[in-house]
Amino acid sequence: MATITFDKAQRWYPGADSPAVPGLDLEINDGEFMVLVGPSGCGKSTSLRMLAGLEEVNSGKILIGDRDVTKVPPKDRDIAMVFQNYALYPHMSVADNMAFALKMAKVPAEERKKRVDEAAKILGLGEFLERKPKALSGGQRQRVAMGRAIVRNPQVFCMDEPLSNLDAKMRVQTRTDIAKLQADLGVTTVYVTHDQVEAMTMGDRVAVMKLGELQQVDTPLKLYDKPANLFVAGFIGSPQMNLMEGVAVEGQVKLGDYKVPVDETASKTMNGNVTVGVRPEAWRLVSAEEGGLPVQVTVVEELGADGFVYGTSGVEGTPHDIIVRVSARDSVHKGDTLYVTTDPHKVHVFDTDTGERLSE
Repeated sequence: MATITFDKAQRWYPGADSPAVPGLDLEINDGEFMVLVGPSGCGKSTSLRMLAGLEEVNSGKILIGDRDVTKVPPKDRDIAMVFQNYALYPHMSVADNMAFALKMAKVPAEERKKRVDEAAKILGLGEFLERKPKALSGGQRQRVAMGRAIVRNPQVFCMDEPLSNLDAKMRVQTRTDIAKLQADLGVTTVYVTHDQVEAMTMGDRVAVMKLGELQQVDTPLKLYDKPANLFVAGFIGSPQMNLMEGVAVEGQVKLGDYKVPVDETASKTMNGNVTVGVRPEAWRLVSAEEGGLPVQVTVVEELGADGFVYGTSGVEGTPHDIIVRVSARDSVHKGDTLYVTTDPHKVHVFDTDTGERLSE
């Protein structure tokens, strides 16, 4: 297996005013499942394609292990790619699709069959080996594409949004399958997605990108608990964090007449315009007499064990929608007014102008 190093790797498309990826610095450990996530156009697929050799690296370099592969042709990089659209040959059986790359590499027929059978067993495709792709469901086709990558025993898996063509239920099942498969095989994997839930549930570490630049690289839990800046705070989490603009006054943040409690680190460093972030589950319901932030309920999403309340607040500085997670046993209805507060250590404080985190 192998580590992967992006060393100031830059991709500048001809005719563009700025580089798609200005200069990526990223270390991926041996056997790690690294997810690149971000909105459309953030450079995540370009970065993956540079690693695979499908995009030119204009400056900087990329290493797999100790080997500089920046100028190495894709076929010589020992990488297996799994695409969004499966890229299966419709006239070939499942077994032939999985064995095709081995056949091109002139691997003996007996060895090809052995590797295909092993991969089919791992992926639960044994009974489908003689079928054509058109006779398979989307999830089964994706497993065939995975099998085609597995049989090559590569140093690195590159996966470019492989689940985006599946329906919601199949996507949940298949992402579990891929995460388990990667853990069993121990192959270094770089996985690209725009779906932050997918990123959080699959990655050992997650790299959040914006406009070709890394914003934060960390474990899913640390990204959620301590986002490095406003962009990461707003991007990671579903539903997203409540972000409210206020003014720092005497160690507290004022939103109109309402004061938000903040941790000691933020109270000492913040100044002027700040943005406070509160996760939906961090709000506590209080009575009107306790003086919480008033929220006028507009929509209640009931999810069984709990629910999400979407409401608006008349307090200056609050966004159009405030999202509060409540227990399903809390009787909340459209048109109600809730009062919510939170604890200082659950409040994230950011500098509004720079976006940098000010909390501990």
